[in-house]
Amino acid sequence: MLFTSYGFLLFLAVVLILYYGLPRRFQWPLLLIASYVFYGASGIGNLCYILATTLATGLLACKMQDVSDAQSKWLKGKGKEASREERKAYKQRMKKKRWRLLLLCLAVDVGMLAVVKYTGFAVSNLNVLIKALGSGRQLTFFDIALPMGISFYVFQAVGYGIDVYRGKYRAEENLFRFALFVSFFPQLIQGPISRFDQLSPSLFAPHKFQTRTISLGLQRVLWGFFKKLVVADRLIGAVGMLTKDTQTYEGCWVVVGMFLYAVELYADFTGGIDITIGIAQAMGITVQENFIRPYFSKSVKEYWNRWHISMGSWFTDYIFYPVSVCKPMLDLSSFSRKHLGEQAGRRAPVYASCFLVWAATGIWHGAGWNFLVWGLSNCAVLLVSQELEPLYRNFHERFQVAGTFGWRLFGVARTCFILCCLRTFDCYRDVPLTFRMLGSVLTSWNWGELFSPGRILELGLSWADYGVVLLGILLMLGVSLWQRKGSVRGQIAQKPYWVRFALWLSLFFMVIVWGSYGIGYEASQFIYNQF
Repeated sequence: MLFTSYGFLLFLAVVLILYYGLPRRFQWPLLLIASYVFYGASGIGNLCYILATTLATGLLACKMQDVSDAQSKWLKGKGKEASREERKAYKQRMKKKRWRLLLLCLAVDVGMLAVVKYTGFAVSNLNVLIKALGSGRQLTFFDIALPMGISFYVFQAVGYGIDVYRGKYRAEENLFRFALFVSFFPQLIQGPISRFDQLSPSLFAPHKFQTRTISLGLQRVLWGFFKKLVVADRLIGAVGMLTKDTQTYEGCWVVVGMFLYAVELYADFTGGIDITIGIAQAMGITVQENFIRPYFSKSVKEYWNRWHISMGSWFTDYIFYPVSVCKPMLDLSSFSRKHLGEQAGRRAPVYASCFLVWAATGIWHGAGWNFLVWGLSNCAVLLVSQELEPLYRNFHERFQVAGTFGWRLFGVARTCFILCCLRTFDCYRDVPLTFRMLGSVLTSWNWGELFSPGRILELGLSWADYGVVLLGILLMLGVSLWQRKGSVRGQIAQKPYWVRFALWLSLFFMVIVWGSYGIGYEASQFIYNQF
């Protein structure tokens, strides 16, 4: 059920009416039912996966909580009479129990994700290796359809299990409430990846009907529809043509494709998140922001602090920090200090942890070598930038350009160009082809074709379409600049009624008139639904 489909709009209207029409104590149970109806619409079989994740994580987290409670009870009772060594040994035993329960939880959740998402990729690569070794035998496997949003809700559940193990908060004893946390329908298919302690206070709380709350939420939904239907979906055909017909569209067309895909991806993903946050806000529920003007970043590091924030913080908290301080990494640090020097000893565990995090980030996006290379390329850029920090400091001390408008603009342009180049691995989905297409930018000097009106129109966009896209880009840019002063909707709410009415009515008619939908139009999923 697409967010931008008529069926979803009807579904959302019914849910909102029931949500505020029923007694408040029934609000979160209604959302649980609605979430399973929404997810079941993608395929009844998909419910098996989300139910398995919910039951395994919810029950094992409660078991971990029972172990922690038993430990606290013993320490307050019999533990007071025990010796220090006995208390230490008891704590170690209980920690091992919790650790085994956590490992079982991870085995179920991550194992299920690995089977449905990566089995085909693993088997196909094994077959290539077997063939290279001279064997005629090939492994067979069943092609399992990837359940919608599984990467998002599995990571959300895994984060919850790890937090309970760490004692960050108590496990949720009501399995149905936990099921809603995992399956909350607005964020189910493309995030953000929420934390239980951040989402649960507003998710389970009763909310009274407030016109302002609903109005602000629906305004953000409308803005998300504009990004998705007017900008992103208008560019899908052109980007697809540029990336599929690689013999015709090389050289300068690679740069055009990189730019158009950057616009499409931003409008698609942020538009979907706007719809998610807006729906939740209309219900009085707070979902964390996932983007903070990422295309204004002046470095790749800053970009990843602004883009898909919930994913970046998840990998940092649950992979980077634990891995960087684990015993093998500490041993690597000691070995490097001993044989390679103090500087190498400090860098080795950090670099190794970054490598693992970005490899995992790439594979999380998709089962393919292009995604792995994309992740490791981001890692390489970040590490090289970190190593060049002393040179940057010396440069700025000598020329005093840091902070100037020109230098900030250069930093933004440089960052956008680097990221566009890296995203070509996502565009072409083939590593050797991606390198060939990037190389053609330098070898096929065909920039004159851009000034041929006929060639530009061959991409399937009319001059009117290009005008609408340009207007959309300018509008998104203007809103991003406006956000520096705070919430745009909040600032608009301070304007006179006729100004507010005119602004939102204009946006509504832009979606109605220029949106890509209707008879003869094939609705497209959000890009991140595939992950």
